[in-house]
Amino acid sequence: MKSVYLALFLLLTLAAAPIETPKPDEQLAVWPDRPLLEKSDDEVTYNKIIRITKVNRPAIEFYKSKKAKPNAPAVVIFPGGGYNVLAYDLEGTEIAEWLNSIGIHAVIVKYTVPGNQREQALKDAQRAFGIVRSKAKEWGINPHQIGVLGFSAGGHLAANLSTNYQKRNYKPIDDADKLSCRPDFTVLIYPAYIYQDDDKRKSASEIKVTAQTPPAFIVQTLDDRRLVDSAFNYTRDLKDAKVDAELHLFAKGGHGYGMRPSDNPVSHWPRLCGAWIKRTTSEQD
Repeated sequence: MKSVYLALFLLLTLAAAPIETPKPDEQLAVWPDRPLLEKSDDEVTYNKIIRITKVNRPAIEFYKSKKAKPNAPAVVIFPGGGYNVLAYDLEGTEIAEWLNSIGIHAVIVKYTVPGNQREQALKDAQRAFGIVRSKAKEWGINPHQIGVLGFSAGGHLAANLSTNYQKRNYKPIDDADKLSCRPDFTVLIYPAYIYQDDDKRKSASEIKVTAQTPPAFIVQTLDDRRLVDSAFNYTRDLKDAKVDAELHLFAKGGHGYGMRPSDNPVSHWPRLCGAWIKRTTSEQD
């Protein structure tokens, strides 16, 4: 009986243990009037996913790739979570580790949550992108090869930034705001909300694709029924604007799988995406 209790105790202890995540090489505040604190985010772990439930001090986390060549590409990551939480490890740190493993620097942006504050999140994204571009030389990044990658709500934010970069939605603060916040390429993984509520076959009014919109790589599954139109709409709009787009449509996988392995073919998207990023950035040289 003692062995049963011991096994149960160990099981509960392991279940309650915090999930270890990689530490960034550098952290920066997005807004100078909201400096970072030692512990400024609320986190909960549920179903083996770290969810940040409150961000009122948006942050930039830089993860340097040890495999990167000089002047390497970088990807800015927007985790998803319905604009109410951030799936920090599933759609953040695990993605940064993968990018680093293929020679690409990574940046995670902790944007404002909760409360579905989409306008503020776009301001966070615009400001963060300018800061990353201002740090390009210091961080060994090619300033003309900085892309954006978003999941779910973060995919909406990535599309929003990719189509709303011409003018900052806030009063400029410093030299970082003088730099372009246009991503050089866009990756959307099961993106959300790129549709109108009364007609999901129409793109959301804030997403206005033009010939200057960055090229995109998009991943979607058909059984993600509630949100599948987002990927279709964005791909169609890019096609109509004659912008390069690559849509990978899979039958099964659902929503919120990140890049964790499964029996579904969609779990191979990182390999396809990595090849697309390398091909796209080589064409931009």
